[in-house]
Amino acid sequence: MIKAITFDAVGTLFYLTKTVGDHYAYVGREVGLDLDAQELERAFHTAWEKMPQRTATDGPRENDDKGWWRELVDLVLDQVAPSLSELDRDNFFEIAYEHFAEAGVWELYPEVPRVLDELQPRFQLAVISNFDGRLRLILDHLGIAKFFTRVFISSELGADKPDPGIFRRALKLIDLKPSEVLHAGDDPERDWEAASTAGLSIFRLDRHKNSLRDLFATLTTNRHE
Repeated sequence: MIKAITFDAVGTLFYLTKTVGDHYAYVGREVGLDLDAQELERAFHTAWEKMPQRTATDGPRENDDKGWWRELVDLVLDQVAPSLSELDRDNFFEIAYEHFAEAGVWELYPEVPRVLDELQPRFQLAVISNFDGRLRLILDHLGIAKFFTRVFISSELGADKPDPGIFRRALKLIDLKPSEVLHAGDDPERDWEAASTAGLSIFRLDRHKNSLRDLFATLTTNRHE
């Protein structure tokens, strides 16, 4: 019997209103830089692929992973503005870091508030995400923080998806067995495979084919098994 439902965050509950490149170009203008959004977008994806996977630790990781994000932004700037001074890099990063926690940068998928509202009386709801502490601000801005009893963040748990350990650590904190929890997410490796390996039931969200509304059919199936 499912007692709790955990959700991935980005791509499952909400999405970025524009491309990362558009947002970085906006940040650039804020610090007096004229940077091309498409170049920034390409540079971000190249940098993302180069970034090392964060290794699991026994407890919370240092500085809420802010250092990891700084390293990523430096890789982006190395490609689009290599001659930028350290001071300009510092300014760019600090404004970018705050920008991605602001209202209006992220938007809820349309079905999310109603689905959470219908699920909350029947299940314990939580979030399990590779995001950092800014996630709580984002959930608050989007008006859905009230639905979740817990928000589990990889920097605080010391493990990132697709490491199944992040799910095991979260379940230990809410004192539930894997068979009592269903995880809903959109990433085949980070959500479906990792949660399944940890023993959770899964809802495979593929926004080309379904939405979180289809979660109800999965829950009904689970109850009859």
